Amino acid sequence: MGWTGAVPHGGRVASYDDRVDKEFWASFSHDPRDAQYQSMRASDQDRGVVQQALTEGYADGRLDREEFDERMDRATQARTLGELAPIVSDLVAPTRLTPSRSGLAHATPDEIHRRAVAAWRSDVREAAAGFLIPSLICLVIWSLVMWGEFFWPGFVMLGTGINLLQTAIRRDDLIASHERKLERKQAKELGQPWKPNDKASE
Repeated sequence: MGWTGAVPHGGRVASYDDRVDKEFWASFSHDPRDAQYQSMRASDQDRGVVQQALTEGYADGRLDREEFDERMDRATQARTLGELAPIVSDLVAPTRLTPSRSGLAHATPDEIHRRAVAAWRSDVREAAAGFLIPSLICLVIWSLVMWGEFFWPGFVMLGTGINLLQTAIRRDDLIASHERKLERKQAKELGQPWKPNDKASE
């Protein structure tokens, strides 16, 4: 799945790629295209959103290996949200979404829940990548240099595997946490004090 949709115009019904682009930008803690958030510190989740887009762009052939490596380095080293948007500016439609219509201000509880579930799935993908990539690298090194000797990659696999397992089995807790964050953002957009609902506070 690539984030390369056309930008919607007027009253036209949004295409599949348009919806994918909107979901991409909604995956950040704050929209990195918005000037008021660009100086905010980026989280690991924010950097992970960009890294996932770069991985898919490389897999689709839209980036060569040199471009992929250079942009992954920039994403890893990014400290603010404003540094992340330019890295994927030619992979994702950059048109700004109107906060009053496309943000959280008028999101229903069901929509907030769907976004929270999407955020948890992103957590799982990030944890899976954190397990697979280091494990494969260590396995390759061990098989080439230390074949038949002590299987030290098992320690790496165990540590990263525990994180993946916890992310998977703590599904409800993590979704509830994402819901609370989204509700706080919604209250901020509406200029209202945040009050946790019963479902997200359990």
